[in-house]
This record gives sequence, structure tokens and C-alpha cells, in this order.
Amino acid sequence: MKDHEGDPMRLDVKLAQMFPTISRNRWQRFISEGVVSVNGCPTTDKDRKLIITDSDKIILLDKNIVKNVDNEVGLLEPIKLDLDIIYEDEYLMVVNKPRGLVVHPGAGTSEPTLANGILYHCGDNLSDLGGNDRPGIVHRIDKDTSGLLMIAKTNSIHEALKKQLSNHSISRVYIALVHGKFNEKTGYIDYPIMRDHKNRIKKIALDRNKQQYLLKCRNENVSSITEYSNFIKSVGAREAYTSYEVMSSFKDFSLLRCRLKTGRTHQIRVHMASIGHPIVGDPLYGLKKTPWREDGQMLHAALLGFIHPIREEFLEFSVSPPEDFQAKISKIINRSK
Repeated sequence: MKDHEGDPMRLDVKLAQMFPTISRNRWQRFISEGVVSVNGCPTTDKDRKLIITDSDKIILLDKNIVKNVDNEVGLLEPIKLDLDIIYEDEYLMVVNKPRGLVVHPGAGTSEPTLANGILYHCGDNLSDLGGNDRPGIVHRIDKDTSGLLMIAKTNSIHEALKKQLSNHSISRVYIALVHGKFNEKTGYIDYPIMRDHKNRIKKIALDRNKQQYLLKCRNENVSSITEYSNFIKSVGAREAYTSYEVMSSFKDFSLLRCRLKTGRTHQIRVHMASIGHPIVGDPLYGLKKTPWREDGQMLHAALLGFIHPIREEFLEFSVSPPEDFQAKISKIINRSK
């Protein structure tokens, strides 16, 4: 993409002008996901309102996004769904998403989504910061991951909750069943996560070996936190932090409680696979030969805590894993005997 011309403006505005079929809200999401590069550095969530000038150079790191967005569904249709609403007031909702339900429409999605059901339940009383296809959606979890999600009913509430996510002040705990046993009861993973350029739907974790390899290839020496952070950004990665605690151990499996500090796409799935303990049933990062692949990954968003933007009180909600999750654990226990 050639250098742009004109007066200084926000990056999302410029991209929306270049590609009018994609809204500014959508470009902001793409910017935060690192799909766009400015002057050779992939963007981050902090660049959603970045001001660019005539000397800046913009590059799309994934040139398929324009085509994929053009193929997505149009105006979202309200559809009545049996929503499991854990909490609701005039400002926000907390819902328990079942496994198998997509959060919002996307390329290749034809079945009803959680967004369709929320739109039916709330009508126009939803934030539109995420665009027409994501009314009220503040954050998301994978289709085959069950558990808790926040829904914003106004734009100001949406912005306040997104700020808490950016500040890492929201409590998010997941229950995960993984392959293998652990020598220690607790652990911490801090490998940065980046897009897998060989497979656009996958992410990869930069473990210590990968980081050293990239540093050597680029002939760089990192001696400070700032230099390290700049290096991570320069290769298109984003810092990610997951702590875990072993709840139970079986013959060849472990049940974990994973706590997120950051919330990168596929973070727990990628991190657990990177240390040799992929999530049971994970079709993307899991073991290829296992009798447990057919039902999707065993991952459940069990706890969600945040400060209510209006009432300024800390709210915390928890839900147990769904019955099919617990049934699979029972099968594994019986096989382990």
C-alpha cells in the first residue's frame, strides 16, 4: 500500500476512507488485533485512536480481511434464544454462553449467534461501538468455550468496561481440562502471542527459544523492559500472561483453574499447548490422535469480576461447567481407574 496523502487524521478514519465497505468500528478492532502495520510496526489496542501524518506508511498484514468482511452477513436479525442471563440491570448484562454457540456473526457463520439473541432480548437498548454485527458485545469467547460474558447496553458502559479490560483489572478465571500431569501445583506463562502467518486462524506463542531465535535473526540485544516491549511489537506479537493452578490430577490428564491477566485471542489454548499440555478436545492446538477430539475444547469461563461503571461496586459472578463438560471428566476418571 502506498504512502497516503492529505492532512493528519486518525488511522481508523483513513482506513475507512480507503475501504468504505468496512466501518470505522471494524477497523478499530482490526487495529487492536495487530492486522495493520504503521511504519513497519504492527498496531496494538493503544493505537485505536492513533493520529497519522503524511510521512507514515500503512500496510495490511492480512490482505484477506477486506475480502472476508465483504462476504460477511449484513444487518443482524433479532432471534429469540434461550439466554442464560446471570445478571441484568439497565446498564449491562452478564450471560452464560453455552458451548457450540458463536458469539457474533462472521465470515462463514450461518447459524444464530449470541448477538442475535441479545438483540432480540434488549432491542435497541444496546451499545453499538462494536458495529451492527456485535451489539453490546464487549469481549468474546470461542464457539466451543462455554461461560460468562459481559454485555453493554450503552456506549459509555461499553467504553468503561473495555477500559477495565485494557487495564487488566477484570477478573477472569477459566476451568480447563488438559493433557498430561504437572510436577508443580501452580504455574505462570508469559509467552507473547502473535498471528501464525502460515494459518490465519491460528496463533502462536513465542516461547523462550522462539524469542532467542528471532533476536538472533534480527541481530538485536534486549537489555531493558522497554526494549523488550518494542521488540515484541516489532515482530507482530502481543504480551500475554496466564497463571494456572492444578485442581485435580488423573492418570493422563489435569483439571486446571486458569486466570487471565491479558485476554488475547485463543490465549489459554495457545499457552497450554506451548508448554506441552494442550486442552483436551482442542481441534486447532490439541493432540491429533485422541478419542476426545470430537466434542471441542474442554474450556469454560467460570468466573467474571468487574467494577460496575455506574454503581462503582465490584461485581463477581461464577458458574459451574456445563453438564457435558462434567460428563467427559467422569468418563476420563472411569478410564483412568
